Amino acid sequence: MPPSLRDLHGSGSARHWIGRAEVRRGDGLIARLVAALIGFPRAGADVPLRVAIVPERDGERWTREFDGKAFSSVLRPGVGRNESLLLERFGMIEIALALVVDGPRLLFIPRRWSGLGIPLPRFLLPVGTTFECERNGRFAFDVEIGAPVVGLIVAYRGQLDPA
Repeated sequence: MPPSLRDLHGSGSARHWIGRAEVRRGDGLIARLVAALIGFPRAGADVPLRVAIVPERDGERWTREFDGKAFSSVLRPGVGRNESLLLERFGMIEIALALVVDGPRLLFIPRRWSGLGIPLPRFLLPVGTTFECERNGRFAFDVEIGAPVVGLIVAYRGQLDPA
């Protein structure tokens, strides 16, 4: 992996990063409701961003604060049927992600999901292209979250530096 990705992911201790992001939001009613329920950021062109990564039991809590408004998720390694996958929990929803190295990018590909521990239908699995990479020696991210029928829920991209 590029050095900036190793720096962000390579520590088991708490770490803080700062940067800027461009945020887009879906227009539909369901997309707006889902984004509000999770606490995804509002749309903006040059949004200040702080990311805190804090160890928590068997994983890490990632708190992303876009222009003063925060949302968080817990990431942990998968076990059992999710072995070799990364689990990300947003409240009562958990998504199992495959991490795939694609040249200079680290892709996050949704494989399955559940609500309150109950498997949810794959045909409703969130979609979108999400990856991390290095741009001009800096950690860069591009996150897109959508859903079948609903369309885009939120997309955000930008760069981060250690705080």
